[in-house]
Amino acid sequence: MQPTPEPDLGVAPRPGAGASADSRWAKSFANDVKALRSDVSYKDSAAFLRALTRKRALSFFDIRDDPGRFFLAHRLLAEHAPEHGPGFWIRFTVQFNLFAGTVVALGGPAQLEALDVIQRKGQLGCFCLTEVLAGVNSGLVVNTTATWDARSKCFIINSPTEGAVKNWISQGLTAHKAVVIADLTVSGKRVGPHGFLIDMTHKGIVTGDMGKKTTGVDLDNAWVKFDNVKVPKQSLLNRYGDVIDDEYVPAVKGVRTMDMIGQRLFTGRVAVAQAALIFAAKLFADTRRYSDAKPCTMRNGVRPELSQVPQLAALYDEADARLSATRDFVDACEAELRRSLVKNETPGSALTRAIAVAKIRAVETSIELCHRLKQEVGSFALMDGTGFEHADFLQCCKFAEGDSRILSQKLARDAFAEYARAKKKSANATPSGWSKREIELCDRVALFIDSGGGNRAAAWDAAWREVYALAAAVCDRVMDEWWGGGAPARAKL
Repeated sequence: MQPTPEPDLGVAPRPGAGASADSRWAKSFANDVKALRSDVSYKDSAAFLRALTRKRALSFFDIRDDPGRFFLAHRLLAEHAPEHGPGFWIRFTVQFNLFAGTVVALGGPAQLEALDVIQRKGQLGCFCLTEVLAGVNSGLVVNTTATWDARSKCFIINSPTEGAVKNWISQGLTAHKAVVIADLTVSGKRVGPHGFLIDMTHKGIVTGDMGKKTTGVDLDNAWVKFDNVKVPKQSLLNRYGDVIDDEYVPAVKGVRTMDMIGQRLFTGRVAVAQAALIFAAKLFADTRRYSDAKPCTMRNGVRPELSQVPQLAALYDEADARLSATRDFVDACEAELRRSLVKNETPGSALTRAIAVAKIRAVETSIELCHRLKQEVGSFALMDGTGFEHADFLQCCKFAEGDSRILSQKLARDAFAEYARAKKKSANATPSGWSKREIELCDRVALFIDSGGGNRAAAWDAAWREVYALAAAVCDRVMDEWWGGGAPARAKL
C-alpha cells in the first residue's frame, strides 16, 4: 500500500499579497506556542497566554489592521486541539476576539490607548455577555443593568436577579480586565445594551468557579455577579454613544451599539468554523496514519491494512471531499469578512447569512464525520493520545459564538418571512432562486401557523422538525449559490 500523502489541514496562510510574510510569521508564531500544554492548572495556562500576549506576536489591533493574521493565529492554534483539547484555544479567542476585539470595535481613542497598555503589560481580559437565564440558547439577551448616576458621574452595574448573573465566562477567574455587556439607563431612559471596559478588582464584583468539567480543565470558567459596582465614566466604550451633560448622545445615528457588539460574533464564527474543520482534518489524518499501518486479517487469509477495509476507505474519501469543500466555502467567507474589517464596514446581510451557514455546516459536518470515524476504528478511539479523547472540542464549537440551533432558527425565520412577503403579493408567488424543498417546507410551516389559533410562537415550536429542515435547505441553497455557475465567491455576496 502506498503511503498516504500528508493532508492539507487548511492551516497555511491564504494566497495573495503578503503570503510570504505571513508564512514567516506563521513559523515564528508556531514556535511561540509549541510549548503549549494542557496538563496544567488554569493558572499556568493563563500565565502562558499572558507571556504570549506581552510578546505581541499577534497584536490586539490585528483584528482590524491585519485580519488575515488574526485568523491565521486561530488556525495555527486549532492544529493543537486534538492533542490539547479546547481550553487554550478558547482562552486565546476570548482574549483576542471577544475582549480585545470588542474594545477595538467600540472603544474611543482613550480606550484604544488603554488597550495597548493592557497588551504591553500582558494582562488578560474576559467578555461578560452570557447570563444564567440568557445563555447560548437565548440569543443576544442582556439583563445585567448599568445606570448612569448623575450625582457621582459614574455608572452603577448590577445583576438585579440571580438570572442576570454572568455565566460561563471563560478566563473569568484569571482576568485583570473585563468587557461587560449591560443594559444602559441614562436619566431614566433605557438605551439598550452597551459595553464597559472595567477592572475585575472593583468592589462589588463577586466571582466563582463554574465547577468541574469533563474537558478544557486548563481553562477557568466563572460566574460573575455585580453588586452595585461603581465604575468611572470612561469605562463606557463610547465610539458609538456617550453620556454628555447627563444625557445619552449617540455618536452615529442609526447605529445600535448591540449590532457592533454582534460583529465580534462574525469574526468568532469564522474562526470557530475553521477550527472545527482543522480538528476534524487532523483527527482523520492521525487516524489514517494508524490505520495505514494496521493489518487486518480477513477472509481467505488476506491481510489488508485497516485503511483498505471498504467502509473505512469510503469514509476517508468522503471526509476528504466534504471537509475540503466546506473549508473552501468558509475561507471565501473569511476573505470577504477581512475586506469589511479593513474598511471598517458592517458586513451586509448576504455575508452575515453566509457566515452563519459556514459556522453551522463546518461544525455539524465535523461532528458527524468524527463520530462516524470513531465507529470504524475500534479500541483505537478509546486510547489516550489519539485525539478522540478531545472530541468535545467540537461540542464547544457547536455552541460558541452563536449556538448552531439558534443560528438555524434565524435562517429559518428569515426564510419564512421572505416566503410570507412573496405570498402577500400573489398566492402563487415564491421567492426567486429557491429550491423546491424550501418552498415545500415553508408551505408545511404555514399550515402549522394557520391552524395554530393565532399563537404563532406555539405553532412555530410545533413545527420544529420542519423549521430545522428548512434551515438545512437554506444552507444548501446558500452554498450552491456561492459556487453556482462558476462565479467567484465574492460575486455571490
